[in-house]
Amino acid sequence: MISYKKILKDGLLDNNPTLVQLIGMCPTLAVTTSVVNALGMGVAVIVVLTFSNLFISLLRKIIPPQVRIAAFIVVISGFVTAVELLLKAYFPAISASLGLFIPLIVVNCIILARAEAFASKNPPLASVVDGLAMGAGFTCALTVIGFIRELLGTGKVFASSDGTGGISLIGKPAIIFIAPAGAFFTLAFIVAAYKAIRNRIADREEEMRVGEIHAETGQSDYYDTVRLDDEEDDYYDEDRDGYEGEENEEEEDGEE
Repeated sequence: MISYKKILKDGLLDNNPTLVQLIGMCPTLAVTTSVVNALGMGVAVIVVLTFSNLFISLLRKIIPPQVRIAAFIVVISGFVTAVELLLKAYFPAISASLGLFIPLIVVNCIILARAEAFASKNPPLASVVDGLAMGAGFTCALTVIGFIRELLGTGKVFASSDGTGGISLIGKPAIIFIAPAGAFFTLAFIVAAYKAIRNRIADREEEMRVGEIHAETGQSDYYDTVRLDDEEDDYYDEDRDGYEGEENEEEEDGEE
């Protein structure tokens, strides 16, 4: 049975395409000089990913396995072209700022990976949810990176695509953060912080689980001083640092 909650959690947290899988790095590093650009790219990817997943799932039993990758690219390129034309018509500033990276969505690893790994093997509704979740996870990661880079690199946030406007917060920005090197630094720190937080949460969940086991079994310590051997039921004495059964075997060998 398909768990839509798990699909959403995977896309947003557990299997985030940017912070966990580290795929789609080209737009992640290139267009996150501002929050507006990051949101523009993120929304474009959500639209393309959702609709391409839907159509690939609908056609999954028709597309021959031998040409599936080519077929996936044809479907994806159709939606990328539609998104590109819509941006040029209604959001020309964002379209000009993102430039070549909109057409490059066609070969984005995230789009192709979800088409191959999920949409081609699952029903349409689950594929749509997967596209929305993965796209939202990608957009959230881009927005955080864009916010930090724009704030530290320009001293303001939410500026328009041409650099005008925005909310000024820092008087002396560090220009390196809007340079390519700043993109790598920012991504590295965010990924490290994200993994540290996830590991800490996992450790706390493990401690709670162990505590529940102790409460049920009446054990007072996770590492009990008495351990049973799987085969001989010999006890382990920490003070003597060895198995009693092993000592008996050594004595028998000596006698022989």
